Amino acid sequence: MFENLAKEKYKKIQGAIIAPKGFECAGIRTGVKRRRKDLTLIYTKKSAISAGVYTTNTVKAAPLLVTKDIIDKATPINAIIINSGNANACTGAKGLTDAWEMTKKTQEVLNLPERSVLVASTGVIGVQLQMDKILDGIEEIVTQLGSNEQAALNAAEGIMTTDTFVKGVAYEFEISGKTVKIGAIAKGSGMIHPNMGTMLGFVTTDAVISKEMLQKALSQSTKNTYNMISVDGDTSTNDMVVVLANGEAQNKPIEQENDDYKTFAKALDMVNKHLAKQIVLDGEGATKFLQVQVMGAKDEESARILAKSVTTSNLVKTAFFGEDANWGRILASLGYSGVKFNPEGVSIEFLSGGQSIYLMKDGTPLEFDEQEAHKLLENKEITINIYMSEGEAQATAWGCDLSYEYVRINGEYRT
Repeated sequence: MFENLAKEKYKKIQGAIIAPKGFECAGIRTGVKRRRKDLTLIYTKKSAISAGVYTTNTVKAAPLLVTKDIIDKATPINAIIINSGNANACTGAKGLTDAWEMTKKTQEVLNLPERSVLVASTGVIGVQLQMDKILDGIEEIVTQLGSNEQAALNAAEGIMTTDTFVKGVAYEFEISGKTVKIGAIAKGSGMIHPNMGTMLGFVTTDAVISKEMLQKALSQSTKNTYNMISVDGDTSTNDMVVVLANGEAQNKPIEQENDDYKTFAKALDMVNKHLAKQIVLDGEGATKFLQVQVMGAKDEESARILAKSVTTSNLVKTAFFGEDANWGRILASLGYSGVKFNPEGVSIEFLSGGQSIYLMKDGTPLEFDEQEAHKLLENKEITINIYMSEGEAQATAWGCDLSYEYVRINGEYRT
């Protein structure tokens, strides 16, 4: 949708979640986790409108149900409270009560109106929250709110579980002559699969935009970013992405799909794509980052399905872990995707580190130097280009390999 846009200037800036005007945040350790921070608060004094997208898993965690209910009711939002170390999923009626209690406690200590706080949780499934520690933590965290780099780092750390690095980004751009900023933090490392996976994403912006347009931009962006990543094929009970827009930039309101909307939507897409790729780069035990580009498909949906089928194939993932140029596994994953195509019109190319190797062209295997291919596959970041002969559509998906370390991490997750 962005191909015909003028060349807007999007500048990457510091600050992540607190880059947009009027937002503060904090992250602390309450003791729910042994060593790392485990509670994050995002706050805007000026109320914001909100939009959200959620896991497709039938089993949905209590905080997700609470947040979705609040966003659906379209009440003004001032804060998001997030705990890590415990997912508050599959916890029955008490889990739901606890999720609401987290929102109410946050409202109380910040002196906010009812239903103005969203809630999210991530961590171990099937264990009740340690509410005494969390409620005490909420009392403390409001005293730590800030809008500096350290506050942003603390907040990003507070939502991590098996993540090995913090994930955040921010951009500024212009809408109707006003400087607008958008920032975000995310967590995710394992249990990642289209549609989304154990990931949380929190986006803030000071843009003036209607709830309808904000939700439309988020839903469209998610389809081509978070829903195009896979680490291990498991879809979480907790994942969500939430956007808050507090209107502090004072731009002309975005209320329809005009050029201003496209400018904003492109910025949101840049943020989400950056975070989606960061999640895959941090895949549990991953040694390879795989970008799969399908070109020449009959339509965009077919291209997305084909690309995702490659990134979710365990045989493809293990081949890349072993640095084995087993292109047959790629072709097989395309074949069982459910998309009809002519195998004799398929070409496959590997690219990395300035090298390029064609392994198959127009359905015919090509002779290639196995040692040269192995050297290419020793690189961490690898692109797999797949050329179809069905049409003009294309899509990109991102994934990683499957290693011994992934099994170790998840085998010991509760211990």
